[in-house]
Amino acid sequence: MTQALSNRPALTRAQLAVEVGVRILTVPLLGLFVAMTVHQYVMDTSRVTLLVFAFAEVLTVGLAVFARVPRERDWRPLSLGATLCATFYFLAFQITPGIRLVPEALAAALQVVGVLVQIYAKWSLRRSFGLLPANRGVIINGPYRLVRHPMYLGYLITDIGFLAANFGVRNLLVVIAQWTLQVVRIVKEEQLLSNDITYREYMGRVRYRLVHGLF
Repeated sequence: MTQALSNRPALTRAQLAVEVGVRILTVPLLGLFVAMTVHQYVMDTSRVTLLVFAFAEVLTVGLAVFARVPRERDWRPLSLGATLCATFYFLAFQITPGIRLVPEALAAALQVVGVLVQIYAKWSLRRSFGLLPANRGVIINGPYRLVRHPMYLGYLITDIGFLAANFGVRNLLVVIAQWTLQVVRIVKEEQLLSNDITYREYMGRVRYRLVHGLF
């Protein structure tokens, strides 16, 4: 069930500039990443995880460009910085061949599971998602009945799949940094959403944010 988004406050000029700037920035950055991953794939067509990872980022970042403007958003520098770094982290990955800890097919299958989780979560949200922490309406159906942030769970599974076939110190550090920022992002998002009584009731019903028994 989605709470009606009425009486949406107007953005200030500075907020509008950030809103437009972030969305415009995604296009060349995502295009650059896709071009680099496709180039690496052409050099070694056995590296299917590159294509799956590129598709996952297009799905994540590309669709966020068309998300509706929320009625309430966290504009604080920490939230903004954590969100931008956690969103565009893929540019820091080393996409040249690394160490394959598991067979490429197994890693790609794990990535596909992560992408399917993301798609299910985004289908449940419709256009109620975006890059910055915001209240776009409280969604409590679909995968949101199991954990409070299934989309992030999909991201995590996809990242693990990519790392398993493209392991290296740099990529490991990127994943650790990325998920430190994602935890900050989740916490900040919930601080904002908890202003909504519907979300507070939802938190009482669904205990875990990401992984049952852990977080």
